[in-house]
Amino acid sequence: MADIFDAYSLGSESWDEMFERPGIPRPQYQALFAALQPLGVDELRSRADQLARMFTNRGVTFDYAGEERPFPLDLIPRVIDAAEWDLVARGVRQRICALEAFLEDVYGPRQVFRDGVMPWQLLHSSPHYHRVAHGWRPPNGVRVHVGGIDLIRDEQGALRVLEDNVRTPSGVSYVLENRLAMARTLPSLFAEQFVRPVEEYPARLLAALRKAAPAGVTDPTVVVLTPGVYNAAYFEHALLARLMGVELVEGRDLICEGNRISMITTYGRRPVHVIYRRIDDDYLDPLHFRGDSVLGCPGLVNAARAGNVTISNGVGNGVADDKLVYTYVPELIGYYLGEEPLLRNVETYRLDDPDMRDWALESAAELVLKPVDGAGGKGIVIGPVATAGQLASVRQAVRDHPRGWIAQRPVMLSTSPTWIGERPVPRHIDLRPFAVNDGDDVWLLPGGLTRVALPEGELVVNSSRGGGSKDTWVLGNAHAPMASVTAPPVAQWSPSRVAAGAEEQ
Repeated sequence: MADIFDAYSLGSESWDEMFERPGIPRPQYQALFAALQPLGVDELRSRADQLARMFTNRGVTFDYAGEERPFPLDLIPRVIDAAEWDLVARGVRQRICALEAFLEDVYGPRQVFRDGVMPWQLLHSSPHYHRVAHGWRPPNGVRVHVGGIDLIRDEQGALRVLEDNVRTPSGVSYVLENRLAMARTLPSLFAEQFVRPVEEYPARLLAALRKAAPAGVTDPTVVVLTPGVYNAAYFEHALLARLMGVELVEGRDLICEGNRISMITTYGRRPVHVIYRRIDDDYLDPLHFRGDSVLGCPGLVNAARAGNVTISNGVGNGVADDKLVYTYVPELIGYYLGEEPLLRNVETYRLDDPDMRDWALESAAELVLKPVDGAGGKGIVIGPVATAGQLASVRQAVRDHPRGWIAQRPVMLSTSPTWIGERPVPRHIDLRPFAVNDGDDVWLLPGGLTRVALPEGELVVNSSRGGGSKDTWVLGNAHAPMASVTAPPVAQWSPSRVAAGAEEQ
């Protein structure tokens, strides 16, 4: 039988996740490589079609150019060995702890600015800093209940942080559905090694949300707040609510009276204590943010400030995943934790400095330019593959609003074999590990979401650019306990109706 990887070619610039050199898989991939060989091209093509049908039947879709499509799942998993996952877990935990401490400081004493670690201008110019959140500390001090830290592997094989997502990071539903689909479609691949399970996530999330309940509430009511069925991530909202066994609500299902939130049910009103919101700050409460929003609940912020309801993730978290703040995270890790970063940033340049801006504008064709508040890959200009018109446009945008942009060294994302048509071909990937923080532990979902840029040569992996995903395997010992990563205490500073959607990260 012909080797399905016979024609697979390694890129000259990218690190390949599966192969050390042609035909020689890396140690963590050897069992998978051996399991794939007996299946052959016809069988794998049939299994690929089966995966697509399963996702369509289960409603695992995303919005692509206004059309609902099944989210593409590749046949060939990504494999991470236990040692590397330990580094990822410790590095992400370190980053989440530093960002928690930063948010506590930003909405409290602001000592990081007084000590000159970050400039005051960064805070005053941030579009995601909300004064209404100043002096407001959540019941158990946690603002980042769920974090998604995007990682890439550079040309030398080192993992680097691409960006932080601590507002409403999305994509975990695909992690859960990918594993279910792979286990049903290709069960033989799991036979020779222990792959750490992912099914624990909903229980972990629910436990963290319940632990965040207001003081004195022993049996809190938790809800998932969605913009409605037209939101691109609605499938995820509905899935998480179902798996956690909580109500999925829209803003018009909630009412605020006397600074207390209730949801309207067929049995009358029921108090709500914790809201896992999947709505951006701007749409959350028309009394404090956009007055024309019908997605949130009037009075919600006042109820939260009064300590009667917890909003997860916290209001104003966007100041921490501003991409300009990203450039300071290594310093924040040293300042708040007294540690060196375990996961390095991509080399990044701040364009609010005139000399740096002039250099970046001259070198735009050799850099990646990103808007600091962009999400889903929107607005990114990759200089080496950009047109003259795109470069001229982004140069003008940077001149008009330098605070709104950063520049980065282009990184040739690692590649992984991806089944396209009749054979595996290299495609660029990234990784979004999901962290759940309950104030005592920062637990990482083993594996996270590996996103794949399906078009040949594409470096932006987002689904909005036609990307897909892979099941992400973290190898482990079947007899070892699945311990969480213990974090230090949070830093102390002396039934649903239709609505229009708001975009998520």
